[in-house]
Amino acid sequence: MDRLAIQGGTPLSGEVRISGAKNAALPILCASLLTADTLTLSNVPRLHDVTTAIKLLEQIGVRISTRSSGADTTIELSGRDVENLVAPYEMVKTMRAAILVLGPMLARFGEASVSLPGGCAIGLRPVDLHIRGLQAMGAEIAIEHGYIHARAKRLRGARIVMDLVSVTGTENLMMAATLADGVTLIENAAREPEVVDLAKCLIAMGAKISGAGSDAVHIVGVANLHGASYRIMPDRIESGTFLVAAAATGGAVTLVNTRSGMLDAVLDKLLDAGAKIESGEDWIRLRKNGPLRAVNLRTAPYPAFPTDMQAQFMALNCMAAGTAIMTETIFENRFMHVQELRRLGADIEVEGNTAVIKGVAQLDGARVMATDLRASASLVIAGLMANGETTIDRIYHLDRGYEHIEDKLSQLGANIRRVH
Repeated sequence: MDRLAIQGGTPLSGEVRISGAKNAALPILCASLLTADTLTLSNVPRLHDVTTAIKLLEQIGVRISTRSSGADTTIELSGRDVENLVAPYEMVKTMRAAILVLGPMLARFGEASVSLPGGCAIGLRPVDLHIRGLQAMGAEIAIEHGYIHARAKRLRGARIVMDLVSVTGTENLMMAATLADGVTLIENAAREPEVVDLAKCLIAMGAKISGAGSDAVHIVGVANLHGASYRIMPDRIESGTFLVAAAATGGAVTLVNTRSGMLDAVLDKLLDAGAKIESGEDWIRLRKNGPLRAVNLRTAPYPAFPTDMQAQFMALNCMAAGTAIMTETIFENRFMHVQELRRLGADIEVEGNTAVIKGVAQLDGARVMATDLRASASLVIAGLMANGETTIDRIYHLDRGYEHIEDKLSQLGANIRRVH
């Protein structure tokens, strides 16, 4: 099993290209099931989760071809020969976003069987929001032997009020509604940029959607969708991770192929921490401006501070001047990186869903273990800050969401290597 070895203490400096967004690419790949025509996607990130999604779609019957030109990967998907309307446990257990094939398959083919996802390390991610929404649209759903079995001659438009804000729930129901008979209104919808990116792709395929990015998404069903070419948005979490790493190490970096407008809450906190930030249409530049200052934060659904950036800021706060209070409101088990940061010398106390971090003068390298995707990123940042060598085990979590992170950090001057 691979691990990362990091010699800390070097400020990051230089330019790095941000990859396409994992959380936009996964639902957009699933949107290929909505049409028999070819969907061509560019700026697709080369990640383990994307590979898993491609394998699942190929197993269902989508024909897929991939080509690369430099750092840009383009994928062509044809749903003309889909015939196996099952998403098996072996696929879903490794990537919970596989639930996103449920809505498209049911909408286009009238049936689908998708394994229940099972447990998730960082907390509950209930699928009942997906199920209740599809039932409101006329689907007959049974759960047997660990699978969701759904049938509907044709889905019909409905008013759906989400009990909780759910990104994948909003995406699944939005895709299903594109081929439903009539008008669907999704209220208390997720507002994340990735939801908007999916809506833009669906519109390019002929869908009639308005309100994406607000808490009320309006979809007028059409008889069928057609092929399209679409470019995946930049990954805002990868962007935020590199910006935090630069600030934490006292460096100066420029990110290209990204957008500042999707990172307002993160950039505000970096300014509070003492960074200086400039941005243009497709780039962001950050440099440390004086000593690091501790920053308080509270996670919440977009446009508030993202839960996917909480762990990275905790690493930054470990060596910032002052005391930071960080509250996690999205996932109940998203402080599992705390124990590992303590192994590096961090001063962190946790009470319920709140962590109190007192900045220390220096972290010291040690062997640590990644517990989930964003926890992995926090340990990388902490290792870049620490004295001596930090070794991070179980980095397969990182490979799910960061494209060649050790190569990109090496470009910025980090002393980091992958150990096989």
